[in-house]
Formats: sequence, structure tokens, C-alpha cells
Amino acid sequence: MRFRARIEIGLKKDHLDPESETIKRTLLDLNFPVTGVRTRKVYEVILDSGTKKDAEAAVRAMCSRLLVNPTKDEFRFEVEPFGNTTAAEA
Repeated sequence: MRFRARIEIGLKKDHLDPESETIKRTLLDLNFPVTGVRTRKVYEVILDSGTKKDAEAAVRAMCSRLLVNPTKDEFRFEVEPFGNTTAAEA
């Protein structure tokens, strides 16, 4: 079965985020009433897997082995059937 995973990765709350601070200051300079900005990377991964549970395990492994630095990053993900896979098959 084919699945689509949406993975969001961002800095933990206790880490400085200079990019977000710059964006926030610029938005305020443009008179947008923002009180906070957080930047995140988003990956969309299409993968073949026997079950949704196996697909979720593969995504966790991708994050821990390559995509996420556990010292500074936090992440969350969603896995859903993709393509011709029906919800009953997942």
C-alpha cells in the first residue's frame, strides 16, 4: 500500500530562532499586528508499506536517522493512505 507522510520539524521552544525573530520584526515594521512567528520545515514523503503502523515506524526512523536533530529540533507527523489505497485497507 502507498502512504503519504507529512513531517513538520522546528526548533524546540527553548532554542533561539533568529529567522523567526527577523520575520516577526519585519512584519511588525509592515504594520501587521503579529505577536509571534515560528518557522518550520515541512517534508512530504510518499512511501510503500504493508500497513499504516509500519509506515509510521518508517517515518519515525527517517526522522531519528536523518531529518531531526534531537538536541534542538522537535517534530510531528501524520501518515495517511495515498493514491488508490482505500481507508479500509489502511
